[in-house]
Amino acid sequence: MCGIVGLFIKDPALEPELGRLTAGMLEKMTERGPDSAGFAVYGAGVEGQTKVTLRGASAEAIKATVAAIKKAIPGAEAALHDNHAVVSVPTEDVARLDAWLAEDGQDTEVVGRGTRMEIFKEVGLPADVAERFGLSTMSGTHAIGHTRMATESAVTTDGAHPYSTGKDQCLVHNGSLSNHNNVRRNLRREGMTFETQNDTEVAAGYLTWRMHEGLSLGDALEVGLEDLDGFYTFVVGTENGFGVLRDGIACKPAVMAETDQYVAFGSEYRVLADLPGIGQARVWEPEPATVYFWER
Repeated sequence: MCGIVGLFIKDPALEPELGRLTAGMLEKMTERGPDSAGFAVYGAGVEGQTKVTLRGASAEAIKATVAAIKKAIPGAEAALHDNHAVVSVPTEDVARLDAWLAEDGQDTEVVGRGTRMEIFKEVGLPADVAERFGLSTMSGTHAIGHTRMATESAVTTDGAHPYSTGKDQCLVHNGSLSNHNNVRRNLRREGMTFETQNDTEVAAGYLTWRMHEGLSLGDALEVGLEDLDGFYTFVVGTENGFGVLRDGIACKPAVMAETDQYVAFGSEYRVLADLPGIGQARVWEPEPATVYFWER
């Protein structure tokens, strides 16, 4: 079943509230996905620096990994969030970090990377996951989140969303792709790699591939309507943007709201009910096979 939330801030005055509002939205999707949860936050970035979100086996393990990275790469900085860490390095040192992780960090997973994007996900109730990683204290311009009800695979962190296959790009998904194995094989021939068997990672990889070909996110989503078969709702984050797409049948529930301060998405209206100014918002159900995209 699963639940999706998304919040794109248009008014900079509301940016400090991004995490608190997103945490409340995520908790309201508990009944749609009590197994695991995750979220991506687009906060402040530093020119010339790349953030790499890492996940370890435990808080102690990731702390030790971070200490080793700092010794191997002078100038590396890190923020610890339970068993996740956001490691910031000069962009020219990303290859060094990747090489170190391949050699000495085999028990550490790269969750995502980018100038502004940070991703956190774990098994557990959405409210517990949000509290575990301190979502309510985070600020930024936009965030997307997901609550999972595992119906076709095990309850694991690897099955939790968001999935990221490109810099500052991630995706959450409600639904199922029927042709994801064929798409995965085609993308592997294009040189892409995948960490899980989840169809959502394939969708994220497909968009990354299309954007590497020079398409905008909106155009990549438009083309995806022809190539990605199944029933789905996607919410996608990029460094500066926030996109929504439903398949042509649109059997999965979705609702959006827009004010002068924000654009919000939820699988159900109750996700939006406590947002500021919701009584004056334009509220609508996104149309099937229609790309919605905001950028700043």
